[in-house]
Amino acid sequence: MMLTLAASAQDMPGTKVPSVTFQPPPIETIVRGQEGGINLQFRVASGFHINSNTPTEEYLIPTALKLDVPTDLVVGRIAYPAGEETSFAFAPDEKLSVYSGDFELTVNVRALSTVVPGKYEFRGELKYQACDNAACYPPKQTRVNFEVKVVKAPVPKKANPGQSPHVHS
Repeated sequence: MMLTLAASAQDMPGTKVPSVTFQPPPIETIVRGQEGGINLQFRVASGFHINSNTPTEEYLIPTALKLDVPTDLVVGRIAYPAGEETSFAFAPDEKLSVYSGDFELTVNVRALSTVVPGKYEFRGELKYQACDNAACYPPKQTRVNFEVKVVKAPVPKKANPGQSPHVHS
């Protein structure tokens, strides 16, 4: 009877579930032929942590961002924050590299010089495995989508060499 109550309690509203939420950034403008950094904000649900992008053990599932990239835009380096080295009751002698609370990834996006100016949507997912102080849960993913606006490079103003500036006496 107690097992039935415990199992159903996990499905009850108000119980905490391991999750990571994504806060879409404002639209970032990138000049055609140049690169820009897009900061992506995530939040790990209270009471949970996820492995960093570089976990301390091979068997741990790293947090990883995968993106579908629009044509003529290139994703360069994705900068993950350093994990917080933390010990937990289930492995008190081990320090694990984890993210908890709020964390930010930076995605470097380059707009090729051939891209048509306009708005472009990136879609993807952040894959992670959440744990609490007692257990780890099956791997999950959070949808990620954001837009960038590509603009033409400003045309530099050329000085007219045949003219001299006006000088008032």
